[in-house]
Amino acid sequence: MRYKYQALDQQGQSLSGFIEADNPKQAGRLLRQRKLTLTQLDAGHSAPDAVKGKAKAKAAEVLTALHELTTLLESGVSLIDAIESMGEGKHHPQLQKVFTQMATELRQGTAFSQCLEKSELSLPWYLLQLVSAGELTGQVAKALRDGVEQMEYDQRTRGELRNAMIYPLILIISGIAAVMLIFVLVVPRFAGMLKNQGDKLPWLAQVVLETGMFVNQHITLLLIGLGAVVFLWLGAWQQVAFRAKVQSILLEIPLLGDWLLESEIGRWAAMMATLLGNKVELLQALELSGKGIQFQQLAARFSQVSHAVRAGTPLSQALQDNHAMTATGHNLIRAGEKAGKLPQMLQSLARLYENSSQTRMKRFLTLIEPLAILLIGGVIGVIIIGIILAITSVNNINI
Repeated sequence: MRYKYQALDQQGQSLSGFIEADNPKQAGRLLRQRKLTLTQLDAGHSAPDAVKGKAKAKAAEVLTALHELTTLLESGVSLIDAIESMGEGKHHPQLQKVFTQMATELRQGTAFSQCLEKSELSLPWYLLQLVSAGELTGQVAKALRDGVEQMEYDQRTRGELRNAMIYPLILIISGIAAVMLIFVLVVPRFAGMLKNQGDKLPWLAQVVLETGMFVNQHITLLLIGLGAVVFLWLGAWQQVAFRAKVQSILLEIPLLGDWLLESEIGRWAAMMATLLGNKVELLQALELSGKGIQFQQLAARFSQVSHAVRAGTPLSQALQDNHAMTATGHNLIRAGEKAGKLPQMLQSLARLYENSSQTRMKRFLTLIEPLAILLIGGVIGVIIIGIILAITSVNNINI
């Protein structure tokens, strides 16, 4: 049950908040353990549950809360006090509820990693693994900090990819809308005026006018068909085989393929560096980091790397044999193995690939934007030329 309390701290300052307990006596005992003197206790308050139906906490809100929790732990606050403080803070209702439940479970002896795993939060698998490793080494704060930084890295990578595609998509959608408006509003007017000219019109004019009339007469069916294509695409994208085929095609496109590949390898290197830096064994780190690879073709390569390392091959040699990354990457990892600083070298490699992928992204955008403009402009230009040819042809016929 959730209680609202008012209490005095050791300096006599008045405090208020919420606490989770089975009964009032337990609530008072928990407050005394926190060196607070209870002055008032009210039952039946449930601040987090009062906002049922409110949307779940966003990824950015979860990340901010984890940042705050990590800072408390790094400042020397005990885990259970930090969790209770988070439950009483001004956070999203779902986060308050989760942290309050965690505090209760921690006091019952449940491990922090298990609390996170059972929580309602959508946390990446590697954060749970890092916290579990941190509990074994007594470095929960460091493990949590590394996990939060990896979450930020993943979020930043996805954001860059999403933002990079916004402008080209706007251009393409605007171009399609402009072509549809021309076919629906402009072409039918001229088609009505020139419908008796028949074969006397140039072939380009006939194609434009007939296409415009077809679109105008079947606009509802075309929109339904477009919706069906989108629906089928989304359904097919859920199939692993189809997704792998599309991804392999994307990787073959110049500039785009190199950008996606380096971005994915950079994420893998950052993940490996974080896991190894938190004392996760190499084989387990390879297995776990392989789960985060989205491209099936690349995932298959790193799966072979994992098998080779398990058979006794050094990591750098296994990566080179399976063409998993560039020669620079192989050399850095080889140097890290020899110097006993593999996590640091992997972190440097991740930054190297991140910078390289950003450069390739800029090159790709520099190329795709004018191409999209030329393509859309070319389609609209052909339509306009077809209409002009039709008009001029009528004038020549009349003369």
